[in-house]
Parts: sequence; C-alpha cells; structure tokens
Amino acid sequence: MRIATPSLVVLIGPSSAGKTTWAHRHFEPAAIVSSDALRAAVGIDEFDQRASTDAFEVLNEIVSRRLARKLTTVVDTLGLNEQDRASWLEQARAVGLPAYAITFNTEPKVCRARNKERRRPVPAKALTGQIERFTGTLPTLADEGWTAVVSADDQVRLVSSSVIGSAGAIARQEQDPVTLDFGLQLAVFDFHGSPQNTRSHLGDIAVAAEELGFSSMWVMDHFIQIPQVGPEWMDMPEAYTTLAYLAALTRRIKLGTLVTGVTYRNAAHLGKIIATLDVVSGGRAIAGLGAGWFERETKAYGWDVPTTKERFELLEDVLQLLPLMWGPGAPSFAGKAINVPEAMCYPRPLQEKVPILVGGGGEQKTLRLVAQYADAANLMGNADVVRHKMQVLARHCENVGRDIDDIEITFLTPMLLGTDQTDLHGAIDRVKPPSMSREQFAAAANAGLIEDQIGRFRDLADAGVDTIIISPVGLRDASDLAKFGLLLDAFSDG
Repeated sequence: MRIATPSLVVLIGPSSAGKTTWAHRHFEPAAIVSSDALRAAVGIDEFDQRASTDAFEVLNEIVSRRLARKLTTVVDTLGLNEQDRASWLEQARAVGLPAYAITFNTEPKVCRARNKERRRPVPAKALTGQIERFTGTLPTLADEGWTAVVSADDQVRLVSSSVIGSAGAIARQEQDPVTLDFGLQLAVFDFHGSPQNTRSHLGDIAVAAEELGFSSMWVMDHFIQIPQVGPEWMDMPEAYTTLAYLAALTRRIKLGTLVTGVTYRNAAHLGKIIATLDVVSGGRAIAGLGAGWFERETKAYGWDVPTTKERFELLEDVLQLLPLMWGPGAPSFAGKAINVPEAMCYPRPLQEKVPILVGGGGEQKTLRLVAQYADAANLMGNADVVRHKMQVLARHCENVGRDIDDIEITFLTPMLLGTDQTDLHGAIDRVKPPSMSREQFAAAANAGLIEDQIGRFRDLADAGVDTIIISPVGLRDASDLAKFGLLLDAFSDG
C-alpha cells in the first residue's frame, strides 16, 4: 500500500495495539503527534491522566498548525472519537492533503498482555471499553471520506504525492501499455572536476542517453543558472555551442534548447544558428522558443529589458520569421517588433521543416501561439493541469482551424529516480539542502521509485502527453542514467 506524503495519517486502535511502534517505523519523529508524549510535556509523565485535557488541546493545536503548513502529520492517539477524526479530516481537505486512517486490529489478548507489561497499565475495564469502541468504529471508517483506510498489517511505503499517480495507473500500463517518447534535459553542469572534466562528462552522458533510448536531448538557454535550480555561480555553458558539441558525438538523438528566450539574440541570427545546428547534426535540430523571463541575466548582460507585451510580440515575429529564413529565397519580413530586409540563410536546414516547440502554458498568449505556429508545446504541472491546458489548446486550435493532434505535447519534469527505497533515500540525502526535510525535497524533485514514475507517466500519457522530458536531479555522470533504462522500457513499443 502506497501512502502519499505530505498527508494526514490518523492511527486508530486501542492502547497497546502497536500504534507508536508502527508510527516510528514509517515516519520521521517530528511528524508524529503523540497524546502520550504530550501528556509528559504538560504533566508529570506520559501516564498522567490528569494532564489529558491539556495534552489533547495541545495535540489539536499542533495538528492544525502542521496541516496548515501542509506537513505530514501522524496523529498517534486512540483515534476513536468520531468528532476528532472529522475535524482532522476536514482540516486536511481544506489544504488539499490526502488523509489516511490506519487501523490496528491487534488481537485483544495481545493488547492485554502488552498492557500488563507497561509501567502503569491502562485499567482492564478501560482497555476492554477501547477494544469494543474500536470494533464498533471499524465499519464506519469507509464512509468518513478518507483517501484510504489501511490496515497496519499491510505493507506500507511512503511515496511523494508529486509522483504517486492515480489508483490503478501502474496496472493500466502493465495490462494495456501505451508508448511515450523520452527526452533528457541537462540543467546542471557541476560535474566532478568541472570545468576541466565538463567535456568528457557531457559526451559520456549524451552517448549513454542515445544508447538507452532517449529520443531527444535538451539544454537550457540561460547565461546564469536560474534560482529554481541553483546559485548563479554554478557553471552554465552556452546552449548552442554545447548542442553542436553533442551533435558531433551522437547519431540519432534530436537536439534542442528548452527553451531559447527570443530576447537574447538577433532573430535572424538565431535562425542561422539553428539552421547550422541542423546541418552539423545531420538534420536533428529542434527550435525551442519562449518569450524569455529571467530578468536578472538580461540586466547582467546589458541587454534591453522589454515589457511583457514587447516580449510576446517579438516571440510571434520570430515564429513567423524562422520558417521564412529556412525556406527558399530571401524574402523581407516586417513584424510588430522586428524588420528583416532579407531573410536569407545558407546553408538551409537539412530537415524540410525544423520542428518548432514553444515553451510555457500561458492560456491567453502562449497556447494561442502554439496553436497558430508551433509543432510542439511544452507543459509542466500534473495530469490534471495538463488535461486543462489541453482543453485550452484545443479551443485555440479550433479558432485557427487546426487539428490539435498535429501538435506534439511534451512535458518537462525534474526527477530523482531510485531503484529501491534505500537507493532513493540515499540519493535524496546526498543532494538535498540542509534547510529541507527529506519529504519536502522528494516533493520538489519528484523523487520516486521506477514503479511510481511509471504510474505518474501513464496518467500524463492518458492526459495527452506524447513526450516526457526528464531533467535528472543530482546527475553526477553517465552511470547515473542506467537506472532510467527500465523506465523507458516500460513505455517502449518493444
């Protein structure tokens, strides 16, 4: 049984049923809110029944505060009060957290035997009452609205909610498989021994990616590392120089930027650069374009900082200009933002039509431009977000008389992949910053096992995604890519 994190987890069972032991086996101590521990905090010790009222007031306050911050909260008490359960469940729902009821159907004789061994046992009559209340509570839990009611006897694994996927997604892919293409994006270049060893690491990764079956390889077109990924003093090689180097080392894999901000280069010059990349790669270039957003690097390099309106006008101009650059003759182009007297490009690209991808999910401007000019879109989010964006894109396509099926839907995701729980936790602990918990980092990095990612990607495929572009978190060298082979195989056509 997979339990999504962060979440609310309420333990339900009589005293001495094993709740505290189970909680500490599966969760970090900070996530566990224990009524016994709080009795010790506000009273003499954990057995101080006179402190129970205060302890439960503190418990409810802590539960409320943790849920409000969307932190995993494990409520370690009897869990037999229906009003308390309803209150906790309502608070979890209010912040969009899943909620699990964990039931401890421990044999009464075992509970009684354990109870007798306690330093201060629960009175026998009280324990019998708890057991009876638990028996009466069990049938009601299914109708209370929990994400799942889970027996403590089940095998449980914690999975980040960012990758858990829908119920049955893994089984759907096993029983009725669909295919997906996969791309590899490199966003971090702080390899061991860089920059001296950057060249060899990049080459090894590109060759390994091609051998594993990745259909495309991408780099960010930035000049300073973006804050979502790392500090600005991290190495950030120039995008098209890097792609030209990768082209020389590979034979099949397509190459592109994800994405080029159109404000960074003269538009006609950009067309020349991409055409040259297509020639030297043997016809494998993809033109990834966007309006640009990272003002910090724009100012640092002394470029003009256009308004949002100006950026999107320029993007639309570039989307119209590039096909002219790559076509016959040298026609003039006059757009809203730029004028090109002669759209001339020799050599022309080898591909009859260099695919153009537009990055971003803006519903009014970006997706309209995708519908009107692009061959591919690049989205982020989850399956529900993709499904909504597809509906918006379909409306734009209808408005311009285009079939949405003509547009490739790509999906970019950072990802940390583990072959098993030990491997996954080790990878998280190796790269997560000290300021984040393992759970928080797992959510940010979409960390999960191969089976988790299969379920997640099946949901995305069902939502309309054609290509998953993976940006591996913590990629050290080519050997780290090997584990991705099993993931790609799950969506291959054989």
